[in-house]
Amino acid sequence: MKRSGASLVVFALEQIGVKATFGIPGVHNTELYDELNNSKSIQPYLVTHECGAAFMADAVSRTSGSIGTIVIVPAAGMTHALSGIGEAYLDGIPMLILSGGVRTDNGRSYQLHQIDQLKILEGITKKAFRIQSYKEIIPTIYEAYRIATTEECGPTFIEIPVNIQLFQGEVDSLPLYQRSNSQTKVESEKIFEAIQILKSASHPGIFVGWGAKDAVKELIEISELLNAPVATTLQGLSVFPASHKNHTGMGFGEYSVPAGEAAFASCDCLLAIGTRFSEIPTGSFGMKVPENLIHVDINQNVFSKNYPAKVSILGDAKDVLTSLLEELKKENFSQIKDSKKLEELIFKKKQEYQNEWSQHNVKDRVNPALFFQGLRNRLSDDSILVVDDGNHTFLAAELFPVNQTKTFISPTDFNCMGYCVPASIGAKLMNPDKTVVGIVGDGAFLMTGLELVTASSQNIGVIIFVFYDGELSQISQGQQIPYGRKTCTILGEMNLKGIATGTGAGYLHLFSNDQIASVIEEAIRISETGQPVVVEVKIDYSKATRFTKGVVKTNLGRFPLGEKFRFIGRALLRKIIG
Repeated sequence: MKRSGASLVVFALEQIGVKATFGIPGVHNTELYDELNNSKSIQPYLVTHECGAAFMADAVSRTSGSIGTIVIVPAAGMTHALSGIGEAYLDGIPMLILSGGVRTDNGRSYQLHQIDQLKILEGITKKAFRIQSYKEIIPTIYEAYRIATTEECGPTFIEIPVNIQLFQGEVDSLPLYQRSNSQTKVESEKIFEAIQILKSASHPGIFVGWGAKDAVKELIEISELLNAPVATTLQGLSVFPASHKNHTGMGFGEYSVPAGEAAFASCDCLLAIGTRFSEIPTGSFGMKVPENLIHVDINQNVFSKNYPAKVSILGDAKDVLTSLLEELKKENFSQIKDSKKLEELIFKKKQEYQNEWSQHNVKDRVNPALFFQGLRNRLSDDSILVVDDGNHTFLAAELFPVNQTKTFISPTDFNCMGYCVPASIGAKLMNPDKTVVGIVGDGAFLMTGLELVTASSQNIGVIIFVFYDGELSQISQGQQIPYGRKTCTILGEMNLKGIATGTGAGYLHLFSNDQIASVIEEAIRISETGQPVVVEVKIDYSKATRFTKGVVKTNLGRFPLGEKFRFIGRALLRKIIG
């Protein structure tokens, strides 16, 4: 049979369950967009910039059962999308990237957009393909999907030459996609070793990342059985419910919230699941990990990279924890008798930290703790919170309790600014019945805020709270301690009301604590009409998070003694002379 390459692409995308695509049409993919327009199950969305398209696709994968997919032009479209592709790659998020390609049937060189895309994408995708024939299209898309969604997930890329898209070619058949539900085989001897270590531990602890997002039930059972406190990574903040008595917060140690520091102070065995012990969740590697580390991950390359593991268990988190739980239930753990003591300690430390923040009030500024408390009180547990990269990220991590998996998403290891606005749009598209709230700093908002045009044109009612202080505050706070001054972190004036009006979004302002409840309520009301809304928040950043203070202290402590004195002396001198 004869079919156009574009029709074959759309058939394959329908088979693997793609619901939406994001991108911008151009001369190298217009036929593909025309075929997408014929699809009964896929909706193509026009964005204002391909970077936004990639962030939207990332959020689709994080908050739904569908794979986030972008359809872009070669060269410029690909390079614009690289930030979002990189975020998905380092954060382990599945993504499918479809790009047009230059003609392969005319023998010409120096064509428009002619560049070796595969060479560029080699180090930032799990695999990149270039289609050579019609018969390759469907199998390649199926293979790219399989690679993107198995083992440690990530983005895959397919380039389809424009002539193959446009014209018809021979194919033998239209094969249906066969889904595999194979379970990971867990090494029983590794489980046995882990059990022996846990049995001998006096104060076991649990550290979980995004890789455990589908194993919440098992995590809760194991935590209660071991009477173990549970800390999470930033990306895994939603993996263990904050409402649970054993939940402490992000990380543990001096850079974590007090509940994490106190509950893990005597930890002599750590069960780590679905985490790579990367820089952010370990407080710039300031985390003190006990010698008895049991590390569970689907990627064998992460084991003992930053912290040596006593036992490494390779496999999907849910499969491994299911096996571990079965064996743990056969054992008698005496630690359970101290459960009330741990519960009271965690509760006390959380309450003290909340009170510490609530009492830190600055005139004409919004207290972050009161803001997040008001937001939590109004949102249901299945509402989705999207943050960006910045000071607000760690305020949210420390002050906003997350109680349901996949309801808190953020850029993490790639740590790219500009994530929040487009990711909020992607999350809302896949979850139209849920409230989707974005928290973004003013600097990050300037990068991708115009994607609100996309939200307005598609009636996507997202709420974007812009924490406005006129600075790149996470970095400016980091500069203030060692340098005693701020360089290139002060932003120009921004008229957020004008930007909101110009993009078709609603606008509200939140300038004092007594407005918090009413403004949040009004923002939700507007969003429920299908209109996006921007809320300008005059946030108080004068109090640093535990994370910021802890990371600065950790990094300064690693300086050679002479350099340490030089930095501290210079900062003190600058403070004295103004």
